[in-house]
Amino acid sequence: LPIPVKDSVNTKDYPTTAGTPALRHFRPAEDAPLVKALRTDGAIMLGKTNLHELSFGWTSNNLAFGAVHNPYDPKRIPGGSSGGTAVAVAAHMAPLGVAEDTRGSIRVPAAMCGISGFRPTIGRYSTHGVVPISPLFDQLGPQARTVSDLALFDSVVATDWHPLQATPLKSVRLGIVRDYWFVDLDPEVERLTGLALQRLQDGGAELVETEFPGLQPLIDRTSLQVITHDVLTAFPQYLKEYGNGLTFDEVVKQSSADIQDLFQNYVLPSAPNFVSESAYAAVRDTHLPALRRAFKDYFARTGVAAMVYPVTMVPPPLIGEEVTVIIRDQKVSFWTAMGRNISPCSTAGVPGLVLPAGLTTAGLPVAIEFDAPAHADRALLALGLSLEHALGALPPPNI
Repeated sequence: LPIPVKDSVNTKDYPTTAGTPALRHFRPAEDAPLVKALRTDGAIMLGKTNLHELSFGWTSNNLAFGAVHNPYDPKRIPGGSSGGTAVAVAAHMAPLGVAEDTRGSIRVPAAMCGISGFRPTIGRYSTHGVVPISPLFDQLGPQARTVSDLALFDSVVATDWHPLQATPLKSVRLGIVRDYWFVDLDPEVERLTGLALQRLQDGGAELVETEFPGLQPLIDRTSLQVITHDVLTAFPQYLKEYGNGLTFDEVVKQSSADIQDLFQNYVLPSAPNFVSESAYAAVRDTHLPALRRAFKDYFARTGVAAMVYPVTMVPPPLIGEEVTVIIRDQKVSFWTAMGRNISPCSTAGVPGLVLPAGLTTAGLPVAIEFDAPAHADRALLALGLSLEHALGALPPPNI
């Protein structure tokens, strides 16, 4: 199968640029382990796909290499940071592709391009040989048009060839937490999510109204702090290991204006929002373990096979609409609209499966996500086969 690879993943026969000017001509000596596994099983590397520069964003509006365009409406973003891979799959250039997710970068593009995406349990696939942000959150994963192709990818990379039988939806319990994931949604996202949930019920699933107390404070204390702290050490280590002769400072200095601004405000030691070592220690040793325990307790307490919710608060925004979006005549931070719903899964390290829910009246994709307990990856994919059947597929983009 021809497989496109996000251009933050090392490939020996293509440059690995991470979408940033300083790495334009960087050619790793060998493939990342995940790419090796795919090649060993016969995959053909179709090429490298554009991304949000250094994977630091949800738009894939790359100021250095050019914007990635949504196949359903080229004036709109495809999501990020793995936008190029999602577009390649949605546009039928390839059946599936390699993406990467630190804080939604598999799931947001899959949702906004009308395809499926799978972020596995943290650590299920090797992330060695990948331009990093945080070893605590970074995770490679596939985007595809069918769950069976996601499962094929998982079998190859995780060497898990246990037969995957679709889990019947009858009596499957799916959890809904309305006071976090369903608040302040765009009307079209709310409408399509409601219709999708009804199709799941019609297919036999039981929707269970559940609660997740204390979730927002735990996310506020963990997600952004880990990302902005860890990149300052993880990225220089990558540059040193793969011998491209560049320093972290040199890469940042040559990066686009939006990335420089972000790093100057959040990452660099002089940044006003810099995370100190003492503050990071509290996040790593106290708040993050508490969040992951809370997820484990949630699944044990509710007995649900997965929780379900809309991936983003809005359909794909216009390219350049990256500060605020309008929801019900109110301005909402772009970061909130993109990141609120997808942050808990990646921060907690649990597997998440994105499936299309439908098209808005303007013809834009909307998707829902299913998160399962940690290490229940194959069970989630087996359930996904039935969820996909109940939800139905979207019509392909008219390209």
